[in-house]
Amino acid sequence: MTPHHILISGCSGGGKSTLLSALAQRGFATVPEPGRRIVAQERAGNGNALPWVKPLAFARHALDMAASDLATATTAGDDVVFFDRGMIDAAVACAHAGGPSYRTLLPDPLPYARRVFLTPPWPEIFVQDAARQHGLDDAEAEYLRLSQALDDFGYETHVLPKAPVQARVDIILADLGLS
Repeated sequence: MTPHHILISGCSGGGKSTLLSALAQRGFATVPEPGRRIVAQERAGNGNALPWVKPLAFARHALDMAASDLATATTAGDDVVFFDRGMIDAAVACAHAGGPSYRTLLPDPLPYARRVFLTPPWPEIFVQDAARQHGLDDAEAEYLRLSQALDDFGYETHVLPKAPVQARVDIILADLGLS
């Protein structure tokens, strides 16, 4: 069976990482968010490709990491792989930071399953931390940019409800016929 690369995108602080963790606990292959890994690497090495210091350098690094993640997932042989963000998120961030249009940064055909799951803005769970220094207003604007880009590429987006994580997992698995 050809691997299915399922993208979970959406609002920063909307519960994506928690959702991926719950999918992993159910035995599914998952790929963590490039952005958080980059922030950890840059801080450990005194780098400055951080989203609040050099947003374009950060976004380009995220795009490279997401492409590498995708290549690794493709060769791993898992039937279904869930991605916490991915190339589309990074390309949209590049364009927003002053780089080229996201359309010029992505391969054709696009590498993810046609159905993308979005976590909407959810103020009640949004938390700023060392890796997420922006506020909810910035996260909501990012969500709108991502929604527009996914629509622009013809993806079918499924906005997840603001519900407990296990309910969200059940919705995703049912939607994909994996429950």
